Amino acid sequence: MSPVRRGDALPIFNRIGVLRAERKMSRAQLAQLVDVNPQTVGALERGDHYPSLDLAFRICWVFDLPVEAVFSRTEFGPLSTEVYRNAPSTEVYRSDRTTEGSEKPSA
Repeated sequence: MSPVRRGDALPIFNRIGVLRAERKMSRAQLAQLVDVNPQTVGALERGDHYPSLDLAFRICWVFDLPVEAVFSRTEFGPLSTEVYRNAPSTEVYRSDRTTEGSEKPSA
């Protein structure tokens, strides 16, 4: 869900819900770790409220990620897009065939 727009300021998007789900963490667990109530976590995930700088840092600390990986002024694309765009290019080898211009790796 898109965050609430406040005046002329750009909205703040976040990946809190996705990061929490990846770690199989409940809202209550995250809330306890960052010292807020679970309703606050829900409001942040929905974009109903924006975190203070202190709370944003605490959330990032829990996920062990930099602020820009959790919060953004522009909407995040799907994580799969980020993963595949940043993944090193690898070639796939099948049975005894090699890809053009490359050798089959030795065992």
